Amino acid sequence: MADLPLHGVRVLDLGGVWAGTFSSLLLADLGAEVLKQENQFVWQPNTRGVPVAHLTKEMTQEGAGWINGLPNNDPGERPWNYHPMFVSLYRNKYSFTLDIRQPEGLEILGRLVAISDVVLENSAVGTMEKLGISYEWLCSHREDIIFLRAPGYGLSGDYMNARTMGAQLEGVMGHQLLRGYRDAGPGENSGIFAADYIAGAQIAFALMAAVWHRNNTGAGQFIEMAQAENASGMFAQAYMDFALNGQTGEALGNRSIYADDGEAPCGVYPCLSPGDPEDGLDRWIAISVTNDEEWLALRGQLGDPDWAMRPELETAAGRAAAQDLLDEKLSEWTAQFEDYELFHRLQAAGIAAAPVLEASRLLNDPHVQARNLFQDQELPDDIGVYKYPAPLFEFPESEGGIRRPPVAFGQDNEYVYKELLGVDEQEYQRLVDTGHIASTFADSVP
Repeated sequence: MADLPLHGVRVLDLGGVWAGTFSSLLLADLGAEVLKQENQFVWQPNTRGVPVAHLTKEMTQEGAGWINGLPNNDPGERPWNYHPMFVSLYRNKYSFTLDIRQPEGLEILGRLVAISDVVLENSAVGTMEKLGISYEWLCSHREDIIFLRAPGYGLSGDYMNARTMGAQLEGVMGHQLLRGYRDAGPGENSGIFAADYIAGAQIAFALMAAVWHRNNTGAGQFIEMAQAENASGMFAQAYMDFALNGQTGEALGNRSIYADDGEAPCGVYPCLSPGDPEDGLDRWIAISVTNDEEWLALRGQLGDPDWAMRPELETAAGRAAAQDLLDEKLSEWTAQFEDYELFHRLQAAGIAAAPVLEASRLLNDPHVQARNLFQDQELPDDIGVYKYPAPLFEFPESEGGIRRPPVAFGQDNEYVYKELLGVDEQEYQRLVDTGHIASTFADSVP
């Protein structure tokens, strides 16, 4: 069986939240040995959970599922090992605990740096500085180390000290002005965190390029990757439109930015619904026409009604000018059909269409099941087996997929300390007694 692409690469993961955690997930899925450093005395919000480490039964009944939801609505003894935000991002990784705020912890970290290839972090500017972790310090332990820092707005400039997460960063960058319904202001948009995942993907790519570079030159490197700069790639077309045409972008709802080139109609339209939106029982279908031929095919599916036979609708410019009419008439038509029925009918006619699925319907979608997009993972402490997102790529000739289920807090302490660092039993116990090694968060952590 062939090795995975990053087999033999060891990553020391000092990251957190989503951007850093997603980047190391991609590296782990590709075969890197990712050692996630954790600290029993420090709770990183939005990493192993959102509000607190020690969730109560009452807390699991409140708020959105991704915030407080736990299997069986039961926090168990170690809820940080079962939280949905954590579980989806911690497969194929190793977890060890170490208090790097202490001089001894920093010394141990240096020993791990010496046997690692990559160190990554995405904390606010000032965090690594306070800890005494710099590129120079890392190089003193391994000369060819690769070090990547991914702060929100970079290591210099007016915004360098600003704390941020994906949703706030997107507001600063202008993304909130470009997405949302056409008749709503940016403050009415729901929060999304696309910038985190884009940053994570770019971090992983940059690190792979750095490993390739070191393999060919022998030189390590320091990489600064501001997440705001990564996020700008989400709306490069708006920057270009302003720079070249003086046009200021605006929210288009579900319409295409290429409507003038023939991509109209494009939108999300209602279907027959078994219940109310408040209960998640509304049904919708996404439809996108990209050229004149597809419009004629859609018109045929509509039954060639009089309103659709206007000659101007056979041109890109005509459809772009008539998008309000197209949306109105299409909505009246789609509302007569079940979403899956209409989806297959339109696809068979060569028209891009797909049902819009809320989470509870996703797992049963035939295409999702055929692609094996969700796979079983067994949670620690006999919590049970549940389905979670699978890796983004498959390597049929390698041992890819989910090689290790979501790693419990401190699960690999013995591997890291005894096997990698050569710590004996007496020293190991001393590190337990001094608080470096643990399998639970301290009671002092909320």
